Amino acid sequence: MHIGLTIAAALLLIPTAAFAHPAIGNAHGFVQGLAHPLGGLDHILAMVAVGVFAWQLGGRALWAVPATFVLVMALGGILGITGIGIPGIEIGIAASVIVLGTIVALRVKASVAVAMAVVALFAIFHGHAHGTEMPLAAASVPYAVGFMLATALLHLAGIALGFAIGRAGDSYGRLGYRFAGGLVALAGVAILAQAI
Repeated sequence: MHIGLTIAAALLLIPTAAFAHPAIGNAHGFVQGLAHPLGGLDHILAMVAVGVFAWQLGGRALWAVPATFVLVMALGGILGITGIGIPGIEIGIAASVIVLGTIVALRVKASVAVAMAVVALFAIFHGHAHGTEMPLAAASVPYAVGFMLATALLHLAGIALGFAIGRAGDSYGRLGYRFAGGLVALAGVAILAQAI
């Protein structure tokens, strides 16, 4: 957990002024994209929950579930950047927090394919929001690379959190997952209430 969070914090602390050199013209968009997922609690909770979920499933899911989220989120980002609308974005994002929190709390044992399909569904909403909210001055490709990297780091933080909770032993670990997942799901309910 500490490695992923340390990398994310270090990347966020890079001053934008360092990218003022003309040879690195699109770096500002990269920094904006990197910071965007970290600016909303809904995105942070859902992305960390994806990592915990992947940890709970283990095996191939450990890389396949987060990778699916990142790739499909990029497709959603393209839709948002190009102005192709998807109805109910904020409701979809809030639902992702509720559902993913509940999945973590209940330690749902899904197949890798089902887990990938669930996270892909929610990734479309998150990606579309990132793309739609891209600052006008930002270059789209560096911006997308930034939000994809930030998302991957949040997934890594979730995997590390899942590992840390699991190290508490079977009974304490089960309680830890229920508590963490329950808090995420409750936060999702609050986010949904604001969205409607």
